[in-house]
Amino acid sequence: MHGGARFREAVLIDDAVERELNDLSDLAPLHNSPALEALRATRAVLTDVPQVAVFDTAFHSTLPEVAFTYALPRRFRELGIRRFGFHGLSIRWAAEQVPVRKLVVCHLGGGCSVTAVRDGRSVDTTMGFTPLEGVPMVTRSGSVDPGVLLFLLRDGHATLAELDHALEHESGLLGLAGTGDVPSLERSDDPAARLALEIFAHHVACAVAAMATSLDGLDALVFTAGIGERSAVVRELVCSRLGFLGIDLDPTANAAATPDAELAREGSAVRIVALRAREELVIAREARQLLAVLR
Repeated sequence: MHGGARFREAVLIDDAVERELNDLSDLAPLHNSPALEALRATRAVLTDVPQVAVFDTAFHSTLPEVAFTYALPRRFRELGIRRFGFHGLSIRWAAEQVPVRKLVVCHLGGGCSVTAVRDGRSVDTTMGFTPLEGVPMVTRSGSVDPGVLLFLLRDGHATLAELDHALEHESGLLGLAGTGDVPSLERSDDPAARLALEIFAHHVACAVAAMATSLDGLDALVFTAGIGERSAVVRELVCSRLGFLGIDLDPTANAAATPDAELAREGSAVRIVALRAREELVIAREARQLLAVLR
């Protein structure tokens, strides 16, 4: 669940927490709204069973000020506008499974982010105030020149609601190639499909390089979530752009990989790992620890 300014890992859900989550739904509509529906349905049936919310923003509470601050006027920043980061549960799992000093995690699924982890702590990430920022995703745009959005609104090409829907549901791979299904894009002979994959890989690789800058180097690169775990093509396209960082992908290992798997060629300066995302284990662990304390 996405908690906005909440940086506590886990909290017991009560009416006040539910109201706060509802107020934050606009920041992550693809996640919080369905989660709230499930929460309310469960609370109505299991009235005596405690419920716990575990927030994936919490992992990014260690972001330094230079990484979370937007170059906006103070009056806007004082409203709480800053980079929060997301996918923290997945990234935390990756950092535990690949415990190196300088780690970059590519969480590539329906939503996509790239995060720099130093000594197990988040120090930079591509998603920001909302999960819209950063690299292109399956249906989300990723970062777009804000001037484009102002142009579309100012000149009447889209209403606010239309623009909101387009950025969340009609953009990314879907907007580029007509589908967000990566296996279909990989099999397609349509030039638009290949271009979409190249654009996606270009932005992910650029983000990895930026995260390596925040870490002053790179010890390991992790690919996780649906696309990161399953798409050998995407991993190859990304890694082929990053040789200058010492990344040397073994094509045979990559093609045959079933997570969890090591993908680097022998002698590579950087480990490359395809890792199964296990957010559910992190959630269960945090919920159990919280309930043990409350008892």
